[in-house]
Amino acid sequence: MKRFKRITKGVIVFLLCIMAVLAVVTYFYMKQPQFGALPEGERLERIKKSAHYKDGKFRNLVEKPTLSEGYSFTGEIWEAITKKFPRTEPVDVLPSVKTDLKAISRDRNVIVWFGHSSFFLQVNGVRILVDPVFSGRIFPLPGKPDAYKGTDIYSVEDMPEIDYMLLSHDHYDHLDYETAKALQPKVKYVVCGLGAGAHYEKWGYTGQQIIEKDWGEQVDVKPGFTIFAENTHHESGRGFKGSQALWLSFYIQSPGMNVYYSGDGGYSSRFKEIAEKHPPIDWAIMECGQYNKAWQSVHELPEEVAKATAELKAKNLLPVHHSKFTLGKHPWDEPLKEITRYSQDKNYRLATPMIGEVVNLDDSTQVFKQWWKNIK
Repeated sequence: MKRFKRITKGVIVFLLCIMAVLAVVTYFYMKQPQFGALPEGERLERIKKSAHYKDGKFRNLVEKPTLSEGYSFTGEIWEAITKKFPRTEPVDVLPSVKTDLKAISRDRNVIVWFGHSSFFLQVNGVRILVDPVFSGRIFPLPGKPDAYKGTDIYSVEDMPEIDYMLLSHDHYDHLDYETAKALQPKVKYVVCGLGAGAHYEKWGYTGQQIIEKDWGEQVDVKPGFTIFAENTHHESGRGFKGSQALWLSFYIQSPGMNVYYSGDGGYSSRFKEIAEKHPPIDWAIMECGQYNKAWQSVHELPEEVAKATAELKAKNLLPVHHSKFTLGKHPWDEPLKEITRYSQDKNYRLATPMIGEVVNLDDSTQVFKQWWKNIK
């Protein structure tokens, strides 16, 4: 019995030592710059004054469980490890177009989508870059997920000088360390939620470049041109402590064109409210992809995207958050198939450009192919 107790005690000590070593290794690994920084000092004091920051973290307007009823975190993790879902990424190389962004005249109103939620928007001569991820990866650890073949064709070097870079939230698939750091000399201003400026500051951005906003606040670009920071129902975080930087959607109002970008987030009443608050929306750029019934509260399903777009009273819909990385269980092309199906007989027009294809915002006759068909 004594020998058994000695062995048991030795095993426990050994396991505790292993756990301690792993904790130390993890601590120092998380100090690497790609994980960003938590807000502190004056930035943290400003955050604490926000009505949306309570008990040490940012909150959604209506709080509800991240996981839908009937699902569990352990069950979801176990299913992800043990079950293989069909066609979650394409076998074929996806078609794309390499557009010379620097050659696009300032007098054109255009969008160029780079896959997932990254896109270039030019309206009334203002160049805007949204949630850029050009490293081909969306997680700072070895292994999947990587960008699909044919999708990672743009780089920081391809970007023109940017007036405003917008960040919806600080998850890795929207805020990429390598991309953000390399873009710093090209970006005049970055507009992000409260707290997210800590990441950019750590990565070499100056205080003059960083504009942090709370929900309902705005950035006055020039007469008649305003960027509004609006709410969404989501979360944030790059380390163990989550929801320390606010997540945003954006309403961009310009003299000749109004654009709304949803960012990530589950369906809520905000779409009706935004339509009531702001002038008519010409283009709605909506998250549509990497969804899951289990995570429906923080990622819309395609039928909800169609419903939300109709409630926004948008004239045109461009779905994003798909066709570059696999983060959901659905077939890679399902978001495009489903939003096409749900958009039939709606009052808005659906735009489904290839990666890199120029979307002419003023041209209501532009035709978009269903480029995903017949791709394995």
